[in-house]
Amino acid sequence: MSELTLLILRFGFLALLWVFVFVIVYAMRSDLFGQRVRKMRDPAGTAAAPPGSSGAPGFSPPPVNAAVGAPPVQPSAASRGAQGVVVGAAASAAGLPGTSHPPTPPPQSKIPVFTPLEGSSAGVHPRATTSNAHKLVITSGTKAGTEIELGVDPLTIGRSTDSSVVIRDDYTSTHHARLLNWNNEWVIQDLDSTNGTYLDGKRVTQPTPVALNTPVRIGSTSFELRR
Repeated sequence: MSELTLLILRFGFLALLWVFVFVIVYAMRSDLFGQRVRKMRDPAGTAAAPPGSSGAPGFSPPPVNAAVGAPPVQPSAASRGAQGVVVGAAASAAGLPGTSHPPTPPPQSKIPVFTPLEGSSAGVHPRATTSNAHKLVITSGTKAGTEIELGVDPLTIGRSTDSSVVIRDDYTSTHHARLLNWNNEWVIQDLDSTNGTYLDGKRVTQPTPVALNTPVRIGSTSFELRR
């Protein structure tokens, strides 16, 4: 065997060794961080921004009451009289001698109120609760026909193997969404996923109650909560 052939074999073996190292590193990266999520194109299109938002049509800045450098406007006699009435009412509310006022009730804790999405069927079908919804049924996707029994614990949905509902497709994030039991009602929450979570065709931007027999779409998979 000539020296040239031996040198070529050495370089070939070295290149093959580096290819093997890159394959191992790529496999470890996929196991640790998951595959890259592909961006799904929304068929309904991007919704128009509501009037009044920054940069959107219909936005108008607040009116300027006075130009810079203009002399201050003196209050009229009527406005001074109204200010006197307000001051008198404030003094009465402060509990000065000779006045009476009812005791102030203690502050109450605020309980979050979830409202259904506009245009969804949440107003047509009853809300899914722990008493009337007993199973999660996957209606489309790679796991169509799968049924998962519902209890009272929350369910996590995503590509991660530690999710309660594992969905493996290119449009599902590692930790995509979560199904919560809030005051015995099932609520869907998006976990800042790439392609979003859709309830009855509407994108979920906050924790939203789920109605019975209403489709929830995550990536290319849809499911419903049924009796």
